Amino acid sequence: MNFSEQAAYPHRTAIGFGSNLGDSQAILEAALKTLASSPGLQLQVASPCYRTLAVGPPQPDYYNLCAQFATDLTPQALLNTLLAVEAQFGRIRRERWGPRLLDLDLLLFEDWVVDQPNLQIPHPRMRERAFVLVPLSDIAPDWLDPVSGQSIAQLRSQIDCFGVTLVHQPVQPPG
Repeated sequence: MNFSEQAAYPHRTAIGFGSNLGDSQAILEAALKTLASSPGLQLQVASPCYRTLAVGPPQPDYYNLCAQFATDLTPQALLNTLLAVEAQFGRIRRERWGPRLLDLDLLLFEDWVVDQPNLQIPHPRMRERAFVLVPLSDIAPDWLDPVSGQSIAQLRSQIDCFGVTLVHQPVQPPG
């Protein structure tokens, strides 16, 4: 990235991707490409894809990955973009922690802490979820969680990673 691109995309953010309905791996790759081509976002790196045990009511296993983007969007504008992409892929919110075609979570935004009714950064349950910390530690092991002060790698080392299985490396969109 050259200096002018750094100035245009001054913020670093991490996004979590999940799916357990339909062709989940294809959905995740398509969602990654969609976000990578969205205004105000520039894909930096994506993790491998993992198959993970579902949290919540009985449902199929999930496929998860994380990606780091550079962005010039505000956290709220980024959340709106994520919600729009979820809707574009057919996401309908029926049941908390229920099955879904696509779930996009704003995990981290720089070292910011945001606590608003519709937006919490870092993601409030990120530190306790292997399906987030395993792929996130693949791409950002040294990123510090601004709440605990621990690195993503440290957080990962403190949780049980049972049920998180590597599936494949994602297709990296050109960028």
